[in-house]
Amino acid sequence: MPTIPQSAVLIPIDMQQAFDEAVWPQRWNGKADENGLALLGAWRATGRAIIHVRHDSVEPNSTLRPERPGNAFRPGFEPQAGEPLVTKSVNAAFIGTDLDLRLRRMGTDTIVLFGISTDMCVSTSVRVGANLGYRIILIEDACDCFDLPDGEGGTIAARDVHRAHIATLRQEFATVLKTGDALSMVLP
Repeated sequence: MPTIPQSAVLIPIDMQQAFDEAVWPQRWNGKADENGLALLGAWRATGRAIIHVRHDSVEPNSTLRPERPGNAFRPGFEPQAGEPLVTKSVNAAFIGTDLDLRLRRMGTDTIVLFGISTDMCVSTSVRVGANLGYRIILIEDACDCFDLPDGEGGTIAARDVHRAHIATLRQEFATVLKTGDALSMVLP
């Protein structure tokens, strides 16, 4: 069983209210918020570092634009005092931000990620982070994603999209854990 060092930084990705708006397709993981909040609670209780990531879209009609209500964090996911916020406008939390610099200055080599959406910003951030040399731990049941049009008139169910991306990330880019396993490694 892998371990999570005290120096591991928790990075919640795009835990924003926009994803509850009707313009977004159906999601599958009704426990994503509960699991994500449990992780935040454990990191805070043990004094571990957290860096929040928020998507500030530059697309004119996006529900994630900074001036739109959907840009706000989901209840309970707001950064607390001393918890930095990194804003991005693309899928990867490392592109066009100072996230890599912040992590290097903190001296960590391990990051723990979760968020929305498994197949987009989470997956892209995991891949870039791994390519930058970080040990990545992905908490699969604290992630969520959406039904996806297959380009042929059908839909790929969100749960299947999630499973395929988790399998790919587990194969080469990350250690994949469930929330309960991560909590057992963090909490005394």
